[in-house]
Amino acid sequence: MKHIIILGDGMADWPVERLGGKTLLQYAHTPHMDTLARLGQNGLLRTVADGFHPGSEVANSSILGYDQHLVYEGRGPLEAASIGVDLHPDDFAMRCNIVSLDGDLLKNHSCGRLETEEGDQLIKYLQEHLGSERVHFYTGVQYRHLLVIRGGNKHLRCTPPHDIPLRPWRDYQIEALEPEAEETAELLRQLVVKSQELLRDHPLNRERVARGMDPANSIWPWGGGYRPKMEPLTVTYPQIRRGAVITAVDLIRGIGHYAGLRVIDVEGATGLWDTNFEGKAQAAIEALRTDDFVYLHVEASDEAGHDGDIDLKLQCIENIDRHLVGPIMEATRDWEEPVAIALLPDHPTPCEHRTHTAEPVPFCIYYPGIEPDQVQTFDEQAARQGQHVTLEGDEFIKLFMAH
Repeated sequence: MKHIIILGDGMADWPVERLGGKTLLQYAHTPHMDTLARLGQNGLLRTVADGFHPGSEVANSSILGYDQHLVYEGRGPLEAASIGVDLHPDDFAMRCNIVSLDGDLLKNHSCGRLETEEGDQLIKYLQEHLGSERVHFYTGVQYRHLLVIRGGNKHLRCTPPHDIPLRPWRDYQIEALEPEAEETAELLRQLVVKSQELLRDHPLNRERVARGMDPANSIWPWGGGYRPKMEPLTVTYPQIRRGAVITAVDLIRGIGHYAGLRVIDVEGATGLWDTNFEGKAQAAIEALRTDDFVYLHVEASDEAGHDGDIDLKLQCIENIDRHLVGPIMEATRDWEEPVAIALLPDHPTPCEHRTHTAEPVPFCIYYPGIEPDQVQTFDEQAARQGQHVTLEGDEFIKLFMAH
């Protein structure tokens, strides 16, 4: 049996008053997700272990069965793997957002959709002026980039920028958690201030402001760590002889790299609401013809949640249903080798909260011959009546791969 996980990043939400007290998954028109739930078995999954921040790096690697107490090193090293930066043992790798500040406030964690070409221009400019034998900036995707500090200390308190929209940024500067880390913390604080001085009058930002766009006027390092020790899924699950990950997000590509999955690039995949949903679905179907396992990740719904845009998030959820879940179910329905399908978010990103939360998420598992439970729709509330409440740790992936 082949296996595919369809992951709608941040799809889960809270009840919304203007939607009649329904969550977005309850309110959205999702006939294919509901069919999958009706034909399969459902439940809730805790993707964020106690003591961990509900970040996508924690949630997605937990879904794949990795114990965060053993492998967690933050986003930076995962994104380094994704863009081909080979870390030395003493390299401290951090996600380096380019953000938009408005005076004392962090206005936007993504600069209002910075294009990769723009980000590349700014990152190379920062490397030219701030880079050294110890400090290296690397271009990633859109507003998501990489900062590597040779010999840096990871024991820091760093706030994810998407957690603090429209809050005073100086209240969330990097802090050392132990005396030995103060030198690294001070170096990073200086880099942030110097980046603001350099980017303030950069021609690209003058052009963006003239066009009424948010300026990309500061870096924001966070999510740092060292190279993680993750055993490939092909070792843990021998039935996975060959696997693939499909995503537009460096973080997920990095998880896939360490999990031993090949990365499939899809033209037009953006990580935003305008991503190539149809292309991702076709890439997944084609991968299933040759691979035993596919991890299909879609970021769009998470970004809409961070923007607090209820209508856009509903549209993203419905696009996932129409252009991903439906075509994959239809294409694999009569294959000689059956296909098991799992559907779930990694964490909630409530529109009214605009950042991740740690509540358990709904999941559905279907394969030909499974005995359905009583659940009729795919959403947070219906999943509570499912057969599997509440899984945690590696229980989900073991259940999914057991068939």
